[in-house]
Amino acid sequence: MKPRILLAVFGVAAVTAALAMVTAIMPQAAPPGAALAAQPASATTVAAVTVAAVTVAGPAGEARPAYPDLNRQLRYGSHGRDVKALQRRLAALKYYPGALTGNFSAYTLEALWAFQEVQGIRVSGVVDAATARALRHPRPYRARYARGGSARVEVNLRARVLVVYRHHAVALISHISAGGGYVFDRGARAVTPPGHYRTTAYLGGWIRVPLGAMYDPVFFIAAAYAIHGEPTYGPGGGGVPLNPVSHGCVRIPYDVARFFHRLVKSRGTPVYIYLRHSERRLVSPSAELSRPR
Repeated sequence: MKPRILLAVFGVAAVTAALAMVTAIMPQAAPPGAALAAQPASATTVAAVTVAAVTVAGPAGEARPAYPDLNRQLRYGSHGRDVKALQRRLAALKYYPGALTGNFSAYTLEALWAFQEVQGIRVSGVVDAATARALRHPRPYRARYARGGSARVEVNLRARVLVVYRHHAVALISHISAGGGYVFDRGARAVTPPGHYRTTAYLGGWIRVPLGAMYDPVFFIAAAYAIHGEPTYGPGGGGVPLNPVSHGCVRIPYDVARFFHRLVKSRGTPVYIYLRHSERRLVSPSAELSRPR
C-alpha cells in the first residue's frame, strides 16, 4: 500500500470514507497469486486452526514438548514426521506454521524465519544443527513495552517480527515485511514509521485501493497504514518475503491475517513499532503524517 499519496491527495477523512465505500460496493476479487494463498489452512475452520496452532502451548509456564534430534536438515518442500514435529514445536512456541500436515509449506517457512529472527541466529529457512538446538532450548521474545498494556502488538522492524500479547502473554509471533526504504511515486519513501499507535479499524476480505490491495487489514494510522495479509506461497514467501518490501504497511502471511484481527480489537489496541530495544522516542501519528518522507 502507498499511504502518503492517498493522504496528500485526499486527506484522512476522505480516504477513510473511500475505503468504506470500496468495501461496500466492490466485489472482493483476489489479486494474482491469491489462489495459491487461499488454500485452506486445514480441514477445519480458521478459528479452529488458530486454536490448534497458536494456543497449543496452553497457559504461561506450562511444560512444552521436547524437540527431538534430527537425522537430516529440513527445508521448504520437505515432508515427513520430522516436519510435523517441527510444526508442532513452532506452534507450541506461538509461531504459526500452517496446518500440521508434515509438509514444509510456505507458512512453515515464514514461521521458521520468525523463530530464527527472534533467536538471533542465521535466518536461512533451514532447520540445521544450530536451529535444532534453538528449538530444543529457545529463548523467549524480549518484550520492548512490557508495561504497554496486557493486550498489545509489538512490531520489531529490525528483527522483522510482529508479536501479539493477550493477558500479558505472547499469543502469536509472526514474520513481517515492512517498508522497504526505497523511493517510489513522486519521491515518497517506503517507510514504516516507528511510534506508538492504536488500531483504528478492521476491514474484512480483499480491500482494493488505487495503489494495490490488502487482505483483512487492521489499520493503525487512520486509513493509511495497516497490518494486512498478502498472498503467501513458494520458497520466497510470495508477498511476504524475507526482506522488507512494502510501501509502509506491515505485511503478514495470508493465513495469519485470517485470524490476526480476532486477536486484537479493531479499535484501541496499542501498536508499538520500533527499530531497536534502546529506542526511547515515540512519534505521534499526527507528527509522522505531517513529516515528508
